[in-house]
Amino acid sequence: MSFSLKNITRENIKGLKPYSSARDEYLSDGSEMVFLDANENPFENGVNRYPDPQQRSLKAVLAGQKGIEAENLLLGNGSDEVLDLLFRAFCEPKEDNIISLPPTYGMYKVLSGINDIENREVLLTEDFQPDVTEILKTIDERSKILFICSPNNPTGNSISKERIVQLLQEFKGIVVIDEAYIDFSPNESWVSYLSEFPNLVITQTLSKAYGMAGIRLGICIASKEIIAVLNKIKPPYNINGLTQLKALERVLATSMVSQEVLEILNERNKLIKVLSKVSFIITIYPTDANFVLVKVDDADKRYSQLLKKGIVIRNRSTQALCENTLRFTVGTSTENQKLIEVLKEIEDE
Repeated sequence: MSFSLKNITRENIKGLKPYSSARDEYLSDGSEMVFLDANENPFENGVNRYPDPQQRSLKAVLAGQKGIEAENLLLGNGSDEVLDLLFRAFCEPKEDNIISLPPTYGMYKVLSGINDIENREVLLTEDFQPDVTEILKTIDERSKILFICSPNNPTGNSISKERIVQLLQEFKGIVVIDEAYIDFSPNESWVSYLSEFPNLVITQTLSKAYGMAGIRLGICIASKEIIAVLNKIKPPYNINGLTQLKALERVLATSMVSQEVLEILNERNKLIKVLSKVSFIITIYPTDANFVLVKVDDADKRYSQLLKKGIVIRNRSTQALCENTLRFTVGTSTENQKLIEVLKEIEDE
């Protein structure tokens, strides 16, 4: 593999000097100081000061938990900001292209449109795995990023390690592995392969297993060199102070998070057993996530029936290879029991 970060970085980004904020220029050592540098309102109310632009306390904990350095981390306003920064750093509008693998997370396509980048779609195989041969035929010298979601959304399955390794080795651009659901998977994170593949970028989130979708915090893990490029273009205070505080509390609550993940996995297994006995469900797809994708006889009809009885799920039938599919997020024991009762009612009807 011949990967050159210099070759794939946009020319205007290479020479860019990032905005230097007041909190970048003075790093507090904990001493009591009088801050008259940032034009802030001086009256203390808990949020009158600008937050740490590099989220150092939070990154220190995350880095320790993941076995990496803080310099391997960039935090975003949700994973969507992280993904957008990758487009803006490495993809030249109207010239470059990215590769996405439908059915998959829809924001890759949306962000390609926003950034005026061609999105070359290569469908997954029938068992929802990358078609490596077709991907390698589709890429060219202007292909900058390949997006792989594993475990994949909306299908739930993990992507073959062997296929990902082959793509990392043969693709000269950046391979982004979106691990939003990795905490529910028995497979290890690709973070442990960071030193082996210089073109590897991993994205994670606090929205799923950590139960913090409301605070919008996404994680980018990559080489120090790639992170340095992204730091050039990220907004100076993209992670607000309240988000940093809440995120730090939650990532330190490791036993609570682990217990919640375990409960979700137990509930998922119970739910799958029930779904396997529902007459209008044709196929239950393998899942390593906190949701289950199923094929039904008539997705529009079943979706409407569930909605009328107070159950909101996702109809994924518009996605490639997902005709007549519904996606069930695993809820609490009480919520799942309600779903089970409603499914039985629909069957009886």
